[in-house]
Amino acid sequence: MLANTLSRRDLLKLSAAGVSAVSLSGWMNVLAARAAQGGAKTKSCILLWMDGGPSHKDTFDLKPGTKDGGEFQPIKTDVPGLEISEHFPKLAGLMRHGAIVRGMSTGEGAHGRAKVYLHTGYKEGVGGLVYPSLGSIVSAELGNPEFALPNFVSVGNRSYGAGFLGTRHQPLVVSDPARGVENLKPAVGASEFNDRVGLLEEMEAAFHRDYQAAAGAAHHTTYQRAVTLMRSKEGKAFDLAAESAATRVRYGGTKFGEGCLLARRLVETGVRFVEVTLGGWDTHQNNFNRVKQLSQQADPAMSALVADLKERGLLDSTLVIWMGEFGRTPKINSRGAQPGRDHYPRAWSTVLIGGGIKGGQVVSKTDKEGATVVERPVSTLDFMATLCKVLGIDYTKKNHTPIGRPIRIVDKGEEPIKELLA
Repeated sequence: MLANTLSRRDLLKLSAAGVSAVSLSGWMNVLAARAAQGGAKTKSCILLWMDGGPSHKDTFDLKPGTKDGGEFQPIKTDVPGLEISEHFPKLAGLMRHGAIVRGMSTGEGAHGRAKVYLHTGYKEGVGGLVYPSLGSIVSAELGNPEFALPNFVSVGNRSYGAGFLGTRHQPLVVSDPARGVENLKPAVGASEFNDRVGLLEEMEAAFHRDYQAAAGAAHHTTYQRAVTLMRSKEGKAFDLAAESAATRVRYGGTKFGEGCLLARRLVETGVRFVEVTLGGWDTHQNNFNRVKQLSQQADPAMSALVADLKERGLLDSTLVIWMGEFGRTPKINSRGAQPGRDHYPRAWSTVLIGGGIKGGQVVSKTDKEGATVVERPVSTLDFMATLCKVLGIDYTKKNHTPIGRPIRIVDKGEEPIKELLA
């Protein structure tokens, strides 16, 4: 009943205005609209995944003047006292919107296991389950099941998927953002297309009557998603040709830049989670040249994304995450003429921007060599719980596996980073 949604004070005001309980029904639409305007806005998330593990000492936790500090120089940002690599000059002017977490300490130093851990919050193989990734969790918890587009899109690389949450929350993979989702237009006319879809649905229904197979249900969900996307007007969000040449240049003119531009378009349309991958950060050799080149790709793309979200009023409702699976060793190795840095999960950095976090700050601190976290170590569980908290997801909620086993979204032992929570 409407009366149950109104406070006693609200009812007294309406009564004073001559509105009886009977006539309240005519106010329902107005009051519902007001409530929607004043309520918390559903959030979205863009994960900028730096595949391979970027060196924290050469990006967001520089240690100039130390033995293995490297050749890059720190530059000032728009936050007093906060410095980052010289190869992120555009982002330096936007750090008031973001926070650097310099105390990541996650314990998994192998690429495969670390990627699973940082995407899902669970170690690979624990309990014999395939756990859902953050993108699938966001899809399940924040996504609109009636929305024409998938609630989870992965750009540039196949991401970790839905695990036991099922096919509905699998990511749509877009390999090349410039080409978008190909074959969205039917190869036949609308009438024939609808006839074919109708026939397929009849065949699917007959199959389900005879066989209650999980694979059949997954297939049904997949083709339904495809048909809905093909019929939708929202599908135009995948078409970067609608953007000006100047805008694409501002994002850097790279594949990663186009991925970030596509992410902005998708979030603007209503997609809840987009992951964009920039690979190549596994810098065992030629570390400094490669990190410089990759940073120069990331900087304009990430900065244009943040600036555009801000300009469109979407930054407070969109959390942007910059991260990989771990950092790199504080010490430079001795691999030939072009040395590099090796895997290092003990101490490394991530960056969070927007989403309503308290920006303009650094959380945690490493020692003078960037080797050990000396203030506020942040575990994978802490980090995942923080992301959920920022996005408005109850990370203590338990989802059930197909056999009914309850699994928390984030496992016990978490401690969200309170410094980031507005």
